[in-house]
Parts: sequence; structure tokens; C-alpha cells
Amino acid sequence: MKKSVAAVLVLCMVWLAACGGSNKAAAGETFELALITDLGTIDDKSFNQGSWEGLVKYAEEKGISHKYYQPSEQSDDAYISAIDLAVKGGAKLIVTPGFLFEAPIFIAQDRYPDVHFVLVDGNPHSADYSQFKTGPNTVGITYAEDQAGFLAGYAVVKDGNTKLGFVGGMAVPAVIRFGYGFIQGAEYAAEELGLAPGSVTVNYHYTGAFAASPEAQTLAASWYNNGVEVIFACGGAVGNSVMAAAEQAGKKVVGVDVDQSGESPTVITSATKGLRSSVYACVADYYNGSFPGGKSQVFSAANDGVGIPMETSKFTRFSQADYDAIYSIVASGRIPRLEDLDQQGGSPIGKVPVRITRITEVK
Repeated sequence: MKKSVAAVLVLCMVWLAACGGSNKAAAGETFELALITDLGTIDDKSFNQGSWEGLVKYAEEKGISHKYYQPSEQSDDAYISAIDLAVKGGAKLIVTPGFLFEAPIFIAQDRYPDVHFVLVDGNPHSADYSQFKTGPNTVGITYAEDQAGFLAGYAVVKDGNTKLGFVGGMAVPAVIRFGYGFIQGAEYAAEELGLAPGSVTVNYHYTGAFAASPEAQTLAASWYNNGVEVIFACGGAVGNSVMAAAEQAGKKVVGVDVDQSGESPTVITSATKGLRSSVYACVADYYNGSFPGGKSQVFSAANDGVGIPMETSKFTRFSQADYDAIYSIVASGRIPRLEDLDQQGGSPIGKVPVRITRITEVK
């Protein structure tokens, strides 16, 4: 009997460590829709939150039970354990935001063929990258982050800023594409303005994590003190550190993933991905019987999947008409995309063609 009680207590502790949400599961209660968080929390004002809000929007409209689960650590085993808990909790469709779920979903899609998966920001593959497979019960969603970054970089230079910074989190493909696009957009605007070589400068750095830290704030503060006008903060909660430095220095920030204008008055715009809309669309497809299983969906400027929120942006020169004009050019494909560059290398030096912009990689 004592062993049985102990076992129950252990299971309860595992459940509490892995689960989150405002709803607490009662005995026998199930949740039809589930989200497993990536690094960070459900209220990160970034990737997890944007995906969760898309799921919640559909669930609340249709009266469908829903819950999120937070893994105990960053590992494939922890992610798979959280998926196991969601399935045991009754999940019919599970949303997983972040490329770190690519290997776990590769396993889970076969383990649970009757459960459907929406993998945001990636496509399933084995842990050693030797096998790639998107099962009929899975859809992978990716975004043209380079285009979102391009629009932000173009706008800030057109608005009169020439001393720029990029502080990324981990040097993963999505973050790299954001940064490369930011430089590409700044360069494109500088050429239109007829600026001389070296007129636009970009400090470039990856913190190696997606958490706020004193080190990130100190780095951003030193850049601002040395003349940097705008920093593209591209790394989840890393942005909070950059915003804190910007508030002290009276400088500006570009947010990422979602509209972060509400986070700080220093945020002049954000390079956004359609997280809410894309997750909402996939959940709706599942319930409408048209789930695009076995496929990868790319959300880009061509299908309104990326952009900057002009309604909340704080530009002084760059107008809605300017934005509409450049957006149509990006959406048409007339500007070469950067997705085929070597995404394993974090530095843009030598990879993003520039004539005017001078890039300084900060170690």
C-alpha cells in the first residue's frame, strides 16, 4: 500500500512539473486541444504566446477544451514526455512551437497515429538528421523570417536611422534568417537613399540563449552609449534586456515574432510572423476535415504570413504608403530570399551581399 501511495505521489509531481495553464485538471477531465511550450513560458510575449493565442482563439470560439503543458527541461525526452501527458489527457491535436520539436514530433507522429500535430517553425526529422518525414497526421509550418527582418531593416533606415544593432538569442535558423534579412533590408534602403559606403553600420551578436540576462542588458547599453540608435532584439526574453537598456538610454528597439509595442515605449516596430493566424488556420482545418497532413506550409509576404505592424509603429518619416510599396515588392519575389544561405553559420559577414552597410560581429 505504501508503495502504491508513493507511486501515485510521484506521478502527481511529474504531472505538475510538466503541465501548465489556467485550468487545473479535475479527475477524469480531458482537454481536446493542447500546446507544448518550447523554451520560455506561455506569456513570453513572443513565440509560445503567439502560438497559444491562435489555439485559444479557435478553442474559445468553438467551445473546445484546451490546455498547455510545459516540459520540465530542454531535451527530446522531456518534450516527448510532455506530449505523452497531453495524449493521456485526451488531446486530439497538439501544437508544438519551435524547431526543437522537430525530432520529438518525428517520433510522436508514429507513436500516436490518431493524434494530429502542428509543428510550428520546423519539419520533423530524426535526431541525427538522417531521416525526414512529415506524417499524414502532421503539418509543419515555417515562416519567411528573412522577409520580416528585411521589412524592419528597410523601415528603420528609411526612417533616418543608420547606426543599427542586432542582438539575437540562439543562432538557430529562424533567428539567423531574421538577422540576415534585417541587414538586407537596411542595405536596400541605403541604396535607394543613395548613401555612401559605410554610412550604415550594424553591430551583430548572439547571446546563446533566449532568456533575459544582465549581460545582454549591459551589452545593449554599451552599444547605445557608443551611438547605436536602434537594436533589433531577436531572441524571446532577450528583448526585455535590450528594452531595459533602451529605456535608460532613450534609444529604440525593434521587437520580434509578435507586435511587442506594448512591452516598452522604446519599441518602434516589430518584425512579426503570423503565429496566431497560422496556428488558428491549422486548427480550423483539422475540425473542418481539411487538415494538410504530410505537408509543410510556408507563411511569407506572399500570403500575409510576415510583416511589421504599421498601426502601432512609431516612425517619424516612414509612412504606410512607403510600407505598402516595399511590401508589394517583397511579396512579388523581386527581392531574392535568403533562406538558401548556410544557416548553420551565425555570422552574416560574407553571406549577405552589402555595398553600403558595414557589419561588425561582436563576440
